[in-house]
Amino acid sequence: MSAEAADRVAAAIGSRPGTPLQTSWFEFLLDVSLLEKHLQKSNPDPTPVQLIIQFLEQASKPSVNEQNQVQPPVDNRRNRTLKLLALKVAAHMKWDLDLLEKGLTIPVLNMLLNELLCVSKVPPGVKHVDLDLSTLPPTTAMAVIIYNRWAIRTIVLSSFPEKQTKPGPHQMNMLNIVQQEKEMTENILTVLKEQANDSISVLEGALRLKKDFYVHTLRTLDLLASDAAANGETESSTAGLRISADELHCQVGRDFLSSFLYFLPARLHRPDIEFWFSDELKAQVSLSIFKLDSTVHVHLDEKRLAGYWNACKALTGDCGSSDPQTTPYDHINSLIRAYNYQAVIEAFIKDNVSRSLPNHFRRSVLREFMYKVQQGESSLDEVCHKLCVCNAIRDALEGEVLGVRFQQLLLKPSKRMVDFILEVCTRSLEKDRPAETSRRNMAIFMKTLCESLEDLSLVFVVSSHKLFMELLKEEERKLLVEQMRKRSATVNLSAKPLPSFYDIPASASVNIGQLEQQLILLLEPRRIRQILIELHGMAERPFWRVNSKWEVPPDYINVILGIKDNLTKDLVYILMAKGLHCISIKDFAHARQLFSACLELVTEFSPKLRQVMLNEMLLLEVRAHESMAAEGSKERPPPDLVSRVRGYLEMRIHDLPLRQVVGEECVAFMLNWRENDYLTLQVPPSLVMNNPYIKLGQLLASTCKELPGPKESRRTAKELWDVVVQICSVSIQHKRNSDGRVGLIKHRESSMGILHRSKFITFVKKLREPLVLTTLISLFVRLHSIVRVPIQAVDVEAVAVTVKELVSYALTLNPNNQSWLITQADIYFVTNQYSAALNLYLQAGAVCSDFFTKAVSPDVYTDQVLKRMIKCCSMMNCHTQVAVLCQFLREVDYMTAFKALQEPNSHDAMDSFYDYIWDVTILEYLTHIHHKRGETEKRQIAIKAIGQTELNTSNPEEVLQLAAQKRKKRFLQAMAKLYF
Repeated sequence: MSAEAADRVAAAIGSRPGTPLQTSWFEFLLDVSLLEKHLQKSNPDPTPVQLIIQFLEQASKPSVNEQNQVQPPVDNRRNRTLKLLALKVAAHMKWDLDLLEKGLTIPVLNMLLNELLCVSKVPPGVKHVDLDLSTLPPTTAMAVIIYNRWAIRTIVLSSFPEKQTKPGPHQMNMLNIVQQEKEMTENILTVLKEQANDSISVLEGALRLKKDFYVHTLRTLDLLASDAAANGETESSTAGLRISADELHCQVGRDFLSSFLYFLPARLHRPDIEFWFSDELKAQVSLSIFKLDSTVHVHLDEKRLAGYWNACKALTGDCGSSDPQTTPYDHINSLIRAYNYQAVIEAFIKDNVSRSLPNHFRRSVLREFMYKVQQGESSLDEVCHKLCVCNAIRDALEGEVLGVRFQQLLLKPSKRMVDFILEVCTRSLEKDRPAETSRRNMAIFMKTLCESLEDLSLVFVVSSHKLFMELLKEEERKLLVEQMRKRSATVNLSAKPLPSFYDIPASASVNIGQLEQQLILLLEPRRIRQILIELHGMAERPFWRVNSKWEVPPDYINVILGIKDNLTKDLVYILMAKGLHCISIKDFAHARQLFSACLELVTEFSPKLRQVMLNEMLLLEVRAHESMAAEGSKERPPPDLVSRVRGYLEMRIHDLPLRQVVGEECVAFMLNWRENDYLTLQVPPSLVMNNPYIKLGQLLASTCKELPGPKESRRTAKELWDVVVQICSVSIQHKRNSDGRVGLIKHRESSMGILHRSKFITFVKKLREPLVLTTLISLFVRLHSIVRVPIQAVDVEAVAVTVKELVSYALTLNPNNQSWLITQADIYFVTNQYSAALNLYLQAGAVCSDFFTKAVSPDVYTDQVLKRMIKCCSMMNCHTQVAVLCQFLREVDYMTAFKALQEPNSHDAMDSFYDYIWDVTILEYLTHIHHKRGETEKRQIAIKAIGQTELNTSNPEEVLQLAAQKRKKRFLQAMAKLYF
């Protein structure tokens, strides 16, 4: 190309309007100052949330080793910097959860906030509820609060239905990716929901704090990455963005109000429910809002907050009709709580004139009464009908389409009901001068009412009513009555049965939206099928997408969506989804109906789906029986169910989608009902090799069978130990450090064991058999005692967390198991939570001695347990209690007792415990100590205790033992009153 041609090309390129190139993520790694400049732009491209996604996506990419095996992300400088960049972007957004939740998915935001916890030095392995926010560094405490605010917000947001996107053919290849993200989201939500009560407790504590906090900014995060962090500047009270106590209260209070309706069922009986929505909390949040200035970054919609408040008051019953600030909502709710249903109906009729209650609220009240009727309160049937009439007339006055429920009501009305309809119509128009629109709409309603009634006598009741004559002209009335007579002449009403709702032809009154609403609410298979037939006659589209909460297991999606007939596809999907939902809420009766109908349907055309449904029905019966057992039933499962479980475990059908949870729960079922002989002797070896749950079940069953025998014969116990060690092991990768030395990198959740630890915990939480749980707890306690000093292969933190989870779960099944209580106390003891540990040690003694009315067995209060109780009291500066407990040991520990009594400051009641001392040597030492200190009164109390005749050393041994036992019981009862 000549120079002249090159100039022309350059000129042409230069003359085109240029689009600035998007900055790539790796450029921010190369230039540390680029991020702040980029974020200061008015419209940065990529946007802040896009940057967070890109940084975390790159930092979490798995690596591939030389053997072409996928490995977890490497913990290197590049990935740490990327995570820090993501945190800096969030800091630029001032940790605004509204913005972050809008732009980031749950897995991404979970990763981001966990990184925030990490860099803020939140102690790992410690539950947030066990942390004292007031003593933590400001940025650390704020990180904990932000994470727990997000946790409860996410739980609530996930409960809302979402409109599903409709993938086209070109998007179907992305199904696996979408499914993976969905599974990740579900796993995160499961963890958040398990920790929901802890998160709420953390935020309750935050509301009681009166000091300001600080959250990380770009500057403090830069300091963390440099040596400047070493001097503690990032933890000081002045580093970071200041969050005032008022702003914190507003943020947390808003989240409480918006989440209360979700958490209400689980917290109605908690003693702190009054604090949640007490006048104290309301005043605190209101005052905080008042104090806020325009510079803060919290977003508050005061009208929405007021709405939340009213809804919460309605459910907690804090509002009364005599309250001068009572809203119409409060008035209706107070009438319902007072069972004054006639007054509710009257209020609805009056509201047809004033129209102060929104339609959605009126409909929700009707739904509440209909739900009560479905639960067996048939006496409320008439109330439902009357409220339905009131709502229909309100809709008519506003020109809305009449609802399906009112249409159903008119299929078989009584004269009494028609009279009520006419009464409501009359009272719903303004008395003085009704608006012309209202009169016209009411006239249309009266005509529709006549046309809907098939009984001519009822038509005559309407057409002869005063209001009918006032609203319709004479010509209209005559024409309408004539039409009714002609219809009567051509149709023999006595020969034709009244049609059901499903026989009504599609019309403007029964639109697709109303049918879809019915489809969502119904649980009767026949009616679901009839509605689907009607919907498919009105529109050809996939109705299984109507409700985003309808979900079937991913293992079955491809099989169900492969059904060619669209109606059958919708019906199978919806019946299965509704059945699974019923199982999740323990409505097993409806689940059986839905699954039975689905089985009958698929049997006609798909052997594969038939077996799928048989498997799901087996899981249903297993869960139903386990649910009964959890509620206290001792009835063994029927032999047929046990036989079906065995058949499933041994089933091998080619190309049949199998859900892992079915096999998992079948194995747990067999362990819970002590079917150990089958698991140890009759399971085919191929199943043991291929199914990790069967392998684990067999080892547990064999170990439990061998426990009564000598230790030398417990071969499978050693194998079970090896399996558990592998589950808690980490994969180790060698890497050369910058100084040339070879270091180790450990990756959690490795695939070295037969199961991932998280799946192992999920499986264990399906077990109920005490011997199996005790075996596992003992195994993990032993493993934890061995690996307290870290060794290469075993993840110490994973073992500690597993022990805690196992014991906590076991105690939910039996809070009075003394062995588990002692283990839980030991866990608290080794984590320096001495008050909680002592509480549980005392509980363990109380449950085995009828609250210390009998002697506590030495097998429970061993010397080791007693020494730990002594250490707990000592660490809490309760030194007199230490001295008393030293007598409980097989050999009295005088050295520890004397040292404790020498302490000048004791936080217990000191001399009030002298009556519980029976060892004369300790009492004589007390007398000496008080004499030496000049404490005359206390010395006299000690002398009086020594002078008791039953403590005379000349007494027979039986008398002395009786005196000791009496004092032991009284002392432990006194301790229980202090610590329970």
